[in-house]
Amino acid sequence: MQELHATHYFCQRESAENFKYAEPIPGPSSDQFAQLAAELDIVIVASIFERRTAGIYHNTAVVLDGQRGIVGTYRKMHIPDDPDYYEKYYFTPGDYAPGQSGFEPIHTSVGKLGILICWDQWFPEAARLMSLAGAEILLYPTAIGWDKQDTETEQTKQLDAWLTVQRSHAIANGLPVAACNRTGFEPAEPQSSTDKNSGIQFWGTSFVVGPQGEILAQASSNEAAVVIAELDLSQNESVRQAWPYLRDRRIDAYAELLKRYRK
Repeated sequence: MQELHATHYFCQRESAENFKYAEPIPGPSSDQFAQLAAELDIVIVASIFERRTAGIYHNTAVVLDGQRGIVGTYRKMHIPDDPDYYEKYYFTPGDYAPGQSGFEPIHTSVGKLGILICWDQWFPEAARLMSLAGAEILLYPTAIGWDKQDTETEQTKQLDAWLTVQRSHAIANGLPVAACNRTGFEPAEPQSSTDKNSGIQFWGTSFVVGPQGEILAQASSNEAAVVIAELDLSQNESVRQAWPYLRDRRIDAYAELLKRYRK
């Protein structure tokens, strides 16, 4: 499911009133999806505004696997703070603790899912860490759209960059990538749906790519759609044999990646 799918994208403004949308896990939404996953015998990745405790809230993906119910969660690690995307006001970054949260794949009946959320999709470090921890597919619940003040040329560049960076994660890690994005216009305030001067035009274009970045399925930018692709996860190994990036990484030379900036 797309990022924060249970509500409008409330992060367009900062308001304590919006904390009313937060809920615990387990809670109403996860219970509903757990019932559906069990009924259909499928794996569902749902994106929820999680209330962890009073004053600590997360942007969280919860994974439900058939009869097993909740099998794991991922709390968004990179939190943006930009015009119309005021997420730092609402979300505490996920904790990094190996074996708990952070960049840890979630084991399911359809494979090991490396789940990252929206802003995470721009960071190669996050995709790499999920890959090194054994992820077999990278999933990105997303809410991203255009600034209406940008030119059509600039909007095209932004969408192309979004597609390119995620296809690059697939290629660099030899893994399929799937991104599910919101689509359509959403006003900053739901009650002002006629105000076209305040809101986000989400660019949709949900897609699935294979481990060499090849596009397997893709939605349009302006219509809701169900995107279906068939993946053969055994291809991950053959692709990595042909393109052995993990073998040839110079891990002895990367220590300075832990610095904010190299002078």
